[in-house]
Amino acid sequence: MKRALFAPIAAALLLSGSAGAEQVKLNGRPLLEAAKDLKPGQFIWTAEAASTGPSLAVVNLATQRMVFFRDGVALGASTVSSGKPGHETPTGVFTILQKNAAHRSSTYNNAPMPNMQRLTWQGIALHAGNLPGYPASHGCVRLPLAFSKLLFAETSLGMTVVITSLPEIPHASAPPDLAQEGARSEASLADAKYEWHPERGPDLNGDALVTVVVSLADHKAIAMKGGVQIGSAPVNVNGNVTGAEVFVLESWNKTGQHWTKLHFSDDGRNTAAQPDQAQHFDAPTGFRNAVRAAFRPGSVVVVTPASLSSGSPGMNETVIATGDS
Repeated sequence: MKRALFAPIAAALLLSGSAGAEQVKLNGRPLLEAAKDLKPGQFIWTAEAASTGPSLAVVNLATQRMVFFRDGVALGASTVSSGKPGHETPTGVFTILQKNAAHRSSTYNNAPMPNMQRLTWQGIALHAGNLPGYPASHGCVRLPLAFSKLLFAETSLGMTVVITSLPEIPHASAPPDLAQEGARSEASLADAKYEWHPERGPDLNGDALVTVVVSLADHKAIAMKGGVQIGSAPVNVNGNVTGAEVFVLESWNKTGQHWTKLHFSDDGRNTAAQPDQAQHFDAPTGFRNAVRAAFRPGSVVVVTPASLSSGSPGMNETVIATGDS
């Protein structure tokens, strides 16, 4: 198909997909249960359930669903259409890099992409589009038009979006080892050299969150702030880690830290949800203390078997996509 013909066809598909969009009422059912029965184009929205707190969006490629959480509460769910064969949507941990309510594609002849929220600079985004009931996009995550508008109004730059192919939802978790009070470093790394330069990261009016990525392949942790690396340290892990997982700090109050956890990829041997594993990360004491002091609600810890090096052999997921991607 010539690109000259693509734009009007894409616009027609967008309108046809949006016309079938329908908001579904819960009628007393839990949101996550009701989400399982959504038909293409349908969605649920209960934004009044929680008005403040850190937000997280989870896209499940296996079920073709998105769930939007705030402060650990599921506020919305929608059917989606992800990348078709040959243009698969990448799994991993992403941040919202750019928002444009009236965006048009620079790749597909100015085709409309309403309520676009960019996840990578290579063309992956959330936006309104046609939902036929199966993966049909060129890699983006299509949403019903009405849902995309509601979601657009509730998100902010830097918000975490997890794209997973595993049949799992975020669940309450103990803090990751690096964030636990009283966790001690072993003698081998307690006094090891590390880097910590928080002044290098943008402040973003006080909204820049710190994210830590732990690579088991590299025996290394890096700290990011506003998409800029501000620290790094050597790490070793004791305990069995299967696949990659993300922890999100939902709240921190008088009762302590409250985290949620989600596996976003496995080790290639199965697609079942992974049980929590007892893990201890040996890291320099100074790095631990600096990271813990920098965390606040919305901060993320990613643990992955993959290397942080671009194009590493066997790396089939995005460890984290930020403004430097």
